[in-house]
Amino acid sequence: MRPLKGDWFDGAGIAARWTRFAGKLFSRGLSVFLLLVVWQAGVQIFEPALLPAPSAVAQLIWQYTLDGDLLLHLGITLRRVALSFAIAMLLGMVVGLLMGHYRRVDKFLDGLVTLALNLPALVVIILCFIWLGLNDVAAVVAVVINKVPNIAVTFREGAKNIDRDLLAVAKAYRVPFMRTLRQVYLPQLLPYFLAAARCGLALVWKIVLVVELLGCSEGVGFQLGNYFQLFDIASILAYTFAFVAVVYSVEVFVLQPWERSVSRWRTC
Repeated sequence: MRPLKGDWFDGAGIAARWTRFAGKLFSRGLSVFLLLVVWQAGVQIFEPALLPAPSAVAQLIWQYTLDGDLLLHLGITLRRVALSFAIAMLLGMVVGLLMGHYRRVDKFLDGLVTLALNLPALVVIILCFIWLGLNDVAAVVAVVINKVPNIAVTFREGAKNIDRDLLAVAKAYRVPFMRTLRQVYLPQLLPYFLAAARCGLALVWKIVLVVELLGCSEGVGFQLGNYFQLFDIASILAYTFAFVAVVYSVEVFVLQPWERSVSRWRTC
């Protein structure tokens, strides 16, 4: 059977989607490029003592990459971010769905979640290092404790906004449980999952850097602390922009395409 024009697997449809994606990518890249141009011009004109030019920062990124130091510490930090993010999403999702579907659980855990939301991240990090030692376990636990309440609140609201009428219709027509889960329940929960994932990733990596700065002997945060003591602004910016580029790439090439893919039904 020939695919319909504009179908997902049609060659013309694929080309059109890649064209739109390239256009959006160009628009995003253009704004960043203009920022770098303004930054470079400002440094050339005003010659600020505490702001290196983007060309100097790019040169350091290349140098540290060739030396292997940047890739080593970047890989360590990304590993901590990925592990913390996965655990926080799983725990937050379970807690949030339980609170959203069961009123007694919501009343019981609401006070604890509210307390955790208002607990300073710095306090949690320090206590975890004191109790668990200066190791990766303490680092991951500190990040997870800081992030789970936010994810739980998001999923709680998602569970409360599930359309029960659609579930009742599926039950009345004796739709199998797994099909109901895939085609009725999860699609309604996806916007909240995406919101939790994008917000969670944006916060988790920032908390990880603070954790590494305070109590780790490796990672991007640790390197930023070293360069802060040396007052090496160019190296601080080099490590910062290298890490931001990786996280930004995850957002642009993974999360946003996935969001468009799972939300195609809205335009049908």
